[in-house]
Amino acid sequence: MCKGLSSLPSSCLEKAKGMRVKLIHLADAHHKQRLHEGKTLQDLETLLNSKSGLQAFRGFLRSEFSEENLEFWLACEDFRVSPSNLLKNKASNIYSQFIDPDAPLEVNLDAETREALQGVIESPSADSFMEAQQRIYSLMAKDSFPRFLRSEAIKAF
Repeated sequence: MCKGLSSLPSSCLEKAKGMRVKLIHLADAHHKQRLHEGKTLQDLETLLNSKSGLQAFRGFLRSEFSEENLEFWLACEDFRVSPSNLLKNKASNIYSQFIDPDAPLEVNLDAETREALQGVIESPSADSFMEAQQRIYSLMAKDSFPRFLRSEAIKAF
């Protein structure tokens, strides 16, 4: 039945290749949103590295009363690059603000991660919150970020 591509005229093959390139381009364009600055918004990391993107995302999360994950992630980023003499104080602040069951901005972490963090408060290192930060990042990437992409907030900035 099918004799393969070799039986087709070369002009048809060239047209098919051109159409393939156009389809790939259209598919990419469909899956990407444009940032106000003209950059392509492909993932959460791109958004978090953009000042205006971060502001828009924060505003969106605030409107949903769910900004604690972003604030925790940002606090962990700050913690990671802090001088070692400030780590203990900052670790305590992060724990009391985001991890403690009575925290004002409690983030959704599993019990195992939460318990592991209790032990690092006394002698923290720069990567003490790395696992918890990665879990919250994944949560934002799978939940908040897609909702943001579908929201009016992305269109407004």
